[in-house]
Amino acid sequence: MRRELPPTAGLPLRLSDLLPRRAGFAAQLAGWLGVAQLQLECSGTAAMVVALHAMQRLRPQRDEVVVPAWTCPLVALAIHRAGLKLKLCDLAPGSIDMDAAQLAERCGARTLAIVPTHLAGRVVDVPAAMAIARDCGAYVLEDAAQALGAQRDGASVGLLGDAGFFSLAVGKGLTLYEGGVLIARDAELRAAFLASRREVIRPSLRWSMQRALELFGYAAAYRPSLLYAVYGKPLRAALAEGDPVAAVGDDFGPEIPLHPLGRWRQGVGTAAFGRLPAFLDFTRRQALSRLEPLRALPGVTVFADAPRTRGAWPFLLLTLPTVAARDAALGQLWTAGLGVSRLFIHALPDYAYLREIVPAAELPNARDFAARSLTITNSPWLRDDEFARIVDTLQRVLQA
Repeated sequence: MRRELPPTAGLPLRLSDLLPRRAGFAAQLAGWLGVAQLQLECSGTAAMVVALHAMQRLRPQRDEVVVPAWTCPLVALAIHRAGLKLKLCDLAPGSIDMDAAQLAERCGARTLAIVPTHLAGRVVDVPAAMAIARDCGAYVLEDAAQALGAQRDGASVGLLGDAGFFSLAVGKGLTLYEGGVLIARDAELRAAFLASRREVIRPSLRWSMQRALELFGYAAAYRPSLLYAVYGKPLRAALAEGDPVAAVGDDFGPEIPLHPLGRWRQGVGTAAFGRLPAFLDFTRRQALSRLEPLRALPGVTVFADAPRTRGAWPFLLLTLPTVAARDAALGQLWTAGLGVSRLFIHALPDYAYLREIVPAAELPNARDFAARSLTITNSPWLRDDEFARIVDTLQRVLQA
């Protein structure tokens, strides 16, 4: 049977996790994150919609949200769904963080929120965003969708700004197929989030049933022996049609499901949560052991933890020295079943389906990052010999 590795390190579910049980997931997760309480939503995108809706109710004169130009397209869709205007900030050169000088220029009296984004589990400079936000009266809402378990100075991401959200989607450290977690330091914001939830979230039998079936399928198929059928074949078909956006799953529709996270799916989280800390520790050790061979490659930049931070490691994010080298590497590795992929295909304005809601802009650093970056899975299923094969392929491409 053909072996296919996932592009991210997701915690595998056990069939026993699917047994009905009391849902104590929110309390477990809150204690682990170090918060008194948290709010569970049906997705990270839904959590963002709820948070922005609440913030805008508290500061109704503000309607702009500033985000990095290279991020998940769902961020743009969430801002649009909340009835707000998106403003783009370019990345700092060679960084996943926003350019601080440009960020300060983009913020003003209409800025509702700044959204620093912990891509690839790396902890970005939230204190810099906080200083700018305080100067203009905005909130800081951390996008920690890819960073559950990451910390700065011993505090969880999501608590470094005013509020933050995590994703429990497919391939994340812990998944309920879809799910979201919303946290805030301030009691007023937490109360506003609850009130927003009552206004925005509506029961949906259709979505509850669909997500339950998808979670069953994930538990059964998330393993190297079956991923070729459910992930590998669609990937190769999309690439054969010249559609890299579909290949990485960036082709989102306009509908954002906004329904409660059901008790059964919460119970799955309760069962699986006990394995999460050890899983994150293992993937961190594995990632750190694999950084040096990649750093030794000429012209390659590998993104690791900044000082005073301890990131999560769903995958390794790196840039190659040229677009041609990155494309040559992907030409050999993307369909090799080794978990090599791309994160986001474009800067936000370059997705055709977002052009109605994302303004055109000059974003040289974001576009350069999108063109030269690739990812390597940090799944425990990636064997040392397979990782060595990836490194060897990169080496040969860079020497060509």
